[in-house]
Amino acid sequence: MKKNTLKYLINVTLFIDMTSIAVLGFLLGFVIPKGQGHLSQKYFLGLHRHDWADIHLYLALLLLPLLVFHVWFNWTWVIQSTKRYFGSHWKNFLWAISFAWIIVLIVGWFAVKF
Repeated sequence: MKKNTLKYLINVTLFIDMTSIAVLGFLLGFVIPKGQGHLSQKYFLGLHRHDWADIHLYLALLLLPLLVFHVWFNWTWVIQSTKRYFGSHWKNFLWAISFAWIIVLIVGWFAVKF
């Protein structure tokens, strides 16, 4: 399979996955009732609210490897664009962005854990 074909398939899958996550998030946030209530109200298209939340989770987990492949296949573009905008400091910028995301993940983990 050609590299461009594979990039196209990954991008289309990313688009479908991200739109599905957004639609399910909207359903879970605004359409399907949460909390105490009549059990029959928590069903949508034959699935319970918890089933929709499980699908939302699985789609989010699928998003992670898709994003890794997307960045991997476009890494040359990332490097060239970063060099264009940051000149000789492009490596420092990429390291700073990577470190910042690690900090965000750690702070998020602490916020949920404690």
